[in-house]
Amino acid sequence: MPTVSINHVTRYRYRRDVAFGEHRILVRPRESYDQRVLEASLEITPEPLALRWLQDVFGNAVAVATFDERADELEVRGTAEVEHLPLAEEDIAVEEYAATYPFTYSAEDMPDLLRSIEREYADSGRTIDAWARGFVGEGQTGTLDLLRRMTQTIHTEFEYEPRYDKGIQDPLDTLALKKGTCRDYAVLMMDAVRALGFAARFVSGYLYQPDNERARIGGHSTHAWLRVFLPGSGWIEFDPTNGIVGNRGLIRVAVARDPVQAIPLSGTWVGMKGSHIDMEVDVRIKQLDLSTSHPPQPAKEPASC
Repeated sequence: MPTVSINHVTRYRYRRDVAFGEHRILVRPRESYDQRVLEASLEITPEPLALRWLQDVFGNAVAVATFDERADELEVRGTAEVEHLPLAEEDIAVEEYAATYPFTYSAEDMPDLLRSIEREYADSGRTIDAWARGFVGEGQTGTLDLLRRMTQTIHTEFEYEPRYDKGIQDPLDTLALKKGTCRDYAVLMMDAVRALGFAARFVSGYLYQPDNERARIGGHSTHAWLRVFLPGSGWIEFDPTNGIVGNRGLIRVAVARDPVQAIPLSGTWVGMKGSHIDMEVDVRIKQLDLSTSHPPQPAKEPASC
């Protein structure tokens, strides 16, 4: 079970001092059976007047900072060590009734999954529907095989193109251009599987390089992928950017129905027009040697600045 060290820095720079409004910070990895936070800290400069923690409707750990000090720079540094249990594709179990597509979620699960099945983007020409249907063979198709082929198709046939502007590309544009960022790929596949009746959620987190595996796309920033609910195993990770099925090399931070709900850092500032210079994001993540990793211990509460 690897232990992973994460150092995530976001820095905003301004030409002159500005005042900062409330900021919401989503950088602390989630606690789960497959990832355990051994250490976590959050450092903010300038020091906030107050910092409080909450769990949002999806169970994400959100820090809310308020400020009373003006400055020409805002830096947020989140660090963590996470014990990670990788789940390989061959370990994914699917209930017999859902092993082939099409299937219907159980009456017990459906009420809680409905909002994650609803589509967020307009598709009046049913273009994405048609593309998604192309992965369904005649008669019944293996559910996991369908999702694997869609994941691999985006990975092999689309061109990864970093984009530093905010926002998500419309999935119709991603499909037409066959290029985009990790978040664009995640939203396209999320919309496509929802068109087939699957419950899917957007995931923001970190990508690391497992030992003895080919180089992965992404790094030095946050990464995005999606989760699909499969009866028998629950929420399973699919990373179309790297063609990953399962969570190997993926550390979850935020899970949401819509990408807007999983933004790592959001807030406001007040100052002279044109004060903002730029924003820098740097994520350093590495797998620790067993000799340097910490022994298992109870997870700590989020640290305050």
